[in-house]
Amino acid sequence: MTLAVVIPAYEAARHVALVIERVLAAPLPELDRIIVVDDGSRDETGRLVAALPRARCPIDLVTRSCNGGYGAAMKDGLARAAETDPDVVACVHADGQYSPEALPGLLTTLRSRRLDLLQGSRVASGTALSGGMPLYKYVANAALNLLENWTLGLRMTDYHSGYLLYGRRARQAISFARLSDSFDFDLEVIASARAAGLNVAEAPVPTHYGDEHSHLRPIPYGMRVLRVLWRFRRGHYDPA
Repeated sequence: MTLAVVIPAYEAARHVALVIERVLAAPLPELDRIIVVDDGSRDETGRLVAALPRARCPIDLVTRSCNGGYGAAMKDGLARAAETDPDVVACVHADGQYSPEALPGLLTTLRSRRLDLLQGSRVASGTALSGGMPLYKYVANAALNLLENWTLGLRMTDYHSGYLLYGRRARQAISFARLSDSFDFDLEVIASARAAGLNVAEAPVPTHYGDEHSHLRPIPYGMRVLRVLWRFRRGHYDPA
């Protein structure tokens, strides 16, 4: 089995090098390459990544000329990963919020449960609040979660985690180009996977909120979530 790790990065100079080091230090014999998408950063993100040694595996730097949004960066990362067609692609955020050390366990879960798409859940781990998740985010997440489970027919606890593992069937079945360029990209991926009849589940992961700066605006994001659910009910994500 081969693994590619995609790291979308925007203004992430304070954290991205350490996140890459943590990925490389994890017991991941499957790791084939790391793909960092610099989404038009104005800081030193790209320069720091370009200067890292490539001792264990290739580190590909995809540079976007201007900031296109989280979803746009993920599309570029997934497209670059597709060039070598790994068995699994994992998204790890550049700010260190999601633990790279959880990747080996997530890969085991993906394989043992024969899943096509696996999301790391901060809520299922019981570490969301203790890890520093703001209370308002925790409450909003719980409220939206009820509607999301009802609409998508799943029993998950954290649809808004960006810690996603994509199996090959998911990457082949989902038309990523049709999806959002913004933060609702991940929810649209889950909706598309459900519409395609793929196996979707979650597994607990620890999380940590430190001094990273969030670019997500809660109210517009909440409206985007509701739009995704409305579109799912109308068959927008059904396979063509």
